[in-house]
Amino acid sequence: MSRPNIVVVMADQLAPHFTGVYGHGVAKTPHLDALAARGMRFDAAYCNSPLCAPSRFAFMSGQLISRIAAYDNASEFRASVPTFAHYLTALGYRTCLSGKMHFVGPDQKHGFQDRVTTDIYPSDFAWTPDWEAPDERIDKWYHNMQTVKESGEAVATFQIDYDDEVEFAARRWLIDRGRDRAAGEAAPFALVASFIHPHDPYVAKPEWWTLYSDDDIDLPNPAPDPQDPFSQRIMDGIEASYVPLTEEETIRARRAYLANVSYFDSKIGAVVKALEDIGELDNTIVIVTADHGDMLGERGLWYKMNFFEHSARVPLVMAGPGVTQGTAPNACSLVDLLPTFLDIARGDADILGEPIDGRSLMPLARGEADPIDEAIGEYCAEMTAAPVFMIRRGPLKYIHCDLDPPQLYDLGEDPDERVNVAADPTYADQSAGFAAEVADRWDSEALRTNIIATQKSRRALHAAMEAGAGEHWDYDPPSDASQQYVRNHMDWTKAAAHYRFPPLKDDTT
Repeated sequence: MSRPNIVVVMADQLAPHFTGVYGHGVAKTPHLDALAARGMRFDAAYCNSPLCAPSRFAFMSGQLISRIAAYDNASEFRASVPTFAHYLTALGYRTCLSGKMHFVGPDQKHGFQDRVTTDIYPSDFAWTPDWEAPDERIDKWYHNMQTVKESGEAVATFQIDYDDEVEFAARRWLIDRGRDRAAGEAAPFALVASFIHPHDPYVAKPEWWTLYSDDDIDLPNPAPDPQDPFSQRIMDGIEASYVPLTEEETIRARRAYLANVSYFDSKIGAVVKALEDIGELDNTIVIVTADHGDMLGERGLWYKMNFFEHSARVPLVMAGPGVTQGTAPNACSLVDLLPTFLDIARGDADILGEPIDGRSLMPLARGEADPIDEAIGEYCAEMTAAPVFMIRRGPLKYIHCDLDPPQLYDLGEDPDERVNVAADPTYADQSAGFAAEVADRWDSEALRTNIIATQKSRRALHAAMEAGAGEHWDYDPPSDASQQYVRNHMDWTKAAAHYRFPPLKDDTT
């Protein structure tokens, strides 16, 4: 029996709450809905760090960010860390990345044989926060409310340009795999097509904007009074504390976000259509997920950088051979995808070069019982000066930061996380147990010391690079025009036959 292909379609900053398949009453996501209708929807999937680069490095490595020092958006993803792309390539898969992965450092492939687009964000140390000056804003790249105020529609943005390129490159790579199949190449493939939408700025193309009207858009739940200290720091950092939004501005941003969710959904459809075109859909496990969510005004917060549901939850839908139709309630996270991919590829633990923090989700995907109901999160980036930890186990979510009072939410009773029960006598045993587990699992002060040390090092290196030391790391996809399409050293008829798919049948046999 052949091993199935693996195709991951990844969004950026997509909270599952704003998709049709997860119950939003207005969101139009027909392609994601169609995958879920023939596959498994995971209802408690989390990122391991609610920020782009750390989350993606955990996804790629199957390891928590504290283990690989992937603290923030300017942390280097070391070339020595094995990724699922390394393992799948070693297992005989043809591997490709099209789109964003926010790799920081000189290694811009991390095991992928093919990388067919550049990235969209810097690959150097420019975005390093400073925990010794945690209240200082870095206006060049920190989020602020101006992004919300400028929401609306446009024919083109840098994000639209990028995602259209990612779609084209992913589809062309898949068509090339069809050509390989026609030529007798039977190796399975693994593709990650990673898009930037619906990440802010909240600006949508007119054809997606007009799918919705202002009357469709609900307002977010207001901020609690008083706000918890960490959330207050985030509000201060993104300027939400002192830059008010009108109701019209909030509605416009949420409408554009939904429009861009539908735009991203169209990219899912394009990738699935390419799999159909090459005859590989029935032999491909398609996985749709995201790196983190977006608060989108809930609790007075925007963007991510916290462990509330809209920020830390991600969609996770799997469909394909061996995957049962249904829903999986168990808590899980992005570090679980590396062992899931190895399970699909029929690899085992002997291939692992480093310990991993996840487990395979294939038992849940097959509709089997899973005794594990847990997700672990760590946040070590801007808007804080000490690590923030999350444990989601069963219906309970515990959040700890040395600077703040603990938070405990019973999501079974309080899905909107309005009541912190950490000091509630009814939850005294659970709260004490989580506090002891945090103390046992993490050395928060030692982690903080290491984070500050890496920040100092990276800021010094960035200053040197700005002065001309070394070369930039931004990825430039290789291209040799002399070998493309039809050139003088080629037989025109052979080139035409190579590119035509499906190939003409040989009627001489």
